[in-house]
Amino acid sequence: MPGSDVIRVAAETGAIPYDVPNVELGHHGDHCSFDAFIARYELRDAALDKLALVIRAADCGQPQLAKEAAGLLAISKGLSLNFEDDHEMLRHGMVIYDALYAWCADTPFKKIVRILTG
Repeated sequence: MPGSDVIRVAAETGAIPYDVPNVELGHHGDHCSFDAFIARYELRDAALDKLALVIRAADCGQPQLAKEAAGLLAISKGLSLNFEDDHEMLRHGMVIYDALYAWCADTPFKKIVRILTG
């Protein structure tokens, strides 16, 4: 959906607008919409913090924050180019973001525990 339609459609349907200018769950300063979502819903998780850094680096043009940002940006843009329907793009994109979250949660400590416990 074009960003210009998001506010209107959100008002018509009772949805919460996301990732468009001048909304609570949008970009604020050097933080992206994902950061706003985490803050708004008070999500506390080390893997989400790591994921947020990667997403912020890709989404806000701050590649120095996370080396993974270039790959995430390429994948995200590729999803946008492959799917015109936002819901279809989201369905496929969630697999990517779930995998990235799992990678963020797979800390060296967890790897050591797996090695030691078989």
